[in-house]
Amino acid sequence: MTFAEVVEVVGKVVDAAGVAAIVVGALYAALLSLTRRREGNVYRLFRRRLGRSILLGLELLVAADIIRTVAITPTLESVAVLAAIVLIRTFLSFSLELEITGRWPWQQAPEQDPAPTGDARDARDAADA
Repeated sequence: MTFAEVVEVVGKVVDAAGVAAIVVGALYAALLSLTRRREGNVYRLFRRRLGRSILLGLELLVAADIIRTVAITPTLESVAVLAAIVLIRTFLSFSLELEITGRWPWQQAPEQDPAPTGDARDARDAADA
């Protein structure tokens, strides 16, 4: 295999990982929400879990685009298209982060403690409701 073929395969694998992160995250969020539907804040928890999986998927998809574009076809046109794609996906990521947490990614959390993740965050949200 040539270098270009290896890079193309790696790009496709990272692409697939991005799509899988979104799909698996959406299924996980849906299943957890269905099993905990008696709790009062299920919708907010679902949105947070789904948003996190979309953010992870977007980051992987951007990485795959960078791998394929820069390593295989580094023409001015392909780099310009890549820049547009990265800008759009970055804007989406920032918008999702603002929607999920209520603050921009570069803003410090209201509490001094680092933001909990996963089940610790879910427990905090359940206590807030």
